[in-house]
Amino acid sequence: MNASAHSQKAKVNIRDSFWFLPTIYSLISIIAVTVVTVADYTLLPMIEKAIPDIFLTNQDIAKTLYGALITAILTMTTISFSTIMVVLTTYTTQFSPRTLQNFMKSRVTQHVLGVYSFGFIFALLNLILLTEDKKKALASPFFTVIVSIVCLAFFILFIHHSSRFVQVNNLIGEIRKNASDTIRQNFTKKQYIHARDWEKDDIEALTMGEVKYIYAEKSGYVQNINISGLVDWTKANDLLLEAQFFIGDYVQKGMPLFKYWPQADKTAELSPEESHPFLLVGNERTDLQDIEFSIQKLVEIAVKAISPSINDPHTAVNCINRIGSLLAELGSKYEVIRYYGDEEENLRLIMEPKHYQEYLYKSFYQIRIYGKHDISVMNGVLDALHRISAVNDKSVKEDVWKFGKYMMNAIDEDEMDELDYNYYKQIVEKLAAACHKDL
Repeated sequence: MNASAHSQKAKVNIRDSFWFLPTIYSLISIIAVTVVTVADYTLLPMIEKAIPDIFLTNQDIAKTLYGALITAILTMTTISFSTIMVVLTTYTTQFSPRTLQNFMKSRVTQHVLGVYSFGFIFALLNLILLTEDKKKALASPFFTVIVSIVCLAFFILFIHHSSRFVQVNNLIGEIRKNASDTIRQNFTKKQYIHARDWEKDDIEALTMGEVKYIYAEKSGYVQNINISGLVDWTKANDLLLEAQFFIGDYVQKGMPLFKYWPQADKTAELSPEESHPFLLVGNERTDLQDIEFSIQKLVEIAVKAISPSINDPHTAVNCINRIGSLLAELGSKYEVIRYYGDEEENLRLIMEPKHYQEYLYKSFYQIRIYGKHDISVMNGVLDALHRISAVNDKSVKEDVWKFGKYMMNAIDEDEMDELDYNYYKQIVEKLAAACHKDL
């Protein structure tokens, strides 16, 4: 089980590495060169007469061709890296440094660089493996030309991809889509038992013994927690675990991560370090399980858009609309799960969830601070709250109405012109009606 946890942790780190796909393509390229070379020297002499001359090339032409193709592939790679730097600079200055992850972890970006790696290594190794037999016919140059054409196609794809990605509306849509996937994955049916409520007396009975602690082995952000594996581990060691953090929190090395209460004598032999592989801690926040982080990216784009240096309230309202859609989706799937048990319904893990009210606050409080003097932005927030309330149940409506009043308190109604006030009042009335409240 511990080995499995280590394997899953390594899998996540490798999958999110920028070098993973280019390395895979490079290894495939080496294999392809080996196959083509073996075919040139063993299979081709037997079927050479049956192959049209257009597919065969001699050594002199092959050397010239390989040199030109290597130069061309390197040029496309250089231009692509230059494009990447332009995109990264644009993201940092106009949007948010946190949005760099979306472009760098894009599979299109990584596949394109992987194909370039494949093409460069394929052409270079074929050039190195050329012999001094100038009369020998070769088929490998033909395959190298095909690989170069594929590289050109991916170069065009990458330019198109970069030009779309740098457009703020497409970026906002991409972040919203990724966040929606995170919500769906984190609230699907789990492989463990959970209960919203647990008898208080039962909890007290389980926590009567001596409390012990599991400490963080390094500093960083909590990126991912394998709850299913952690429940299985606590079952195997017969203990009750209580988390002292939320997903996305920054933990300091040596601070308590978990409390635990032994439920049997064999727990005395427990090695707390065995729990570390079930927790992924890294140098930056990610959207693996951190829904708030995905929303934070949209918030930062919105806040930067309403700053005096950019002054683009339409982009801010666009972000607010997407945040509202995510919160509406979260409200329909959100479950306040605090207690997790094993297959025998024995309590194994206590982990305090983030409440829906906190998601609301983290989504809009900065927009309230920096956008309270822009009525179009504040109207956008209230309109988003109206849509959230309209599609969710009573508990969400209560949270939305409470937060709506918090937003309205930031607006100075006495300073508003008549037309602005009338439009603002219409939105407030719609919000109150959706929440079943009286003004």
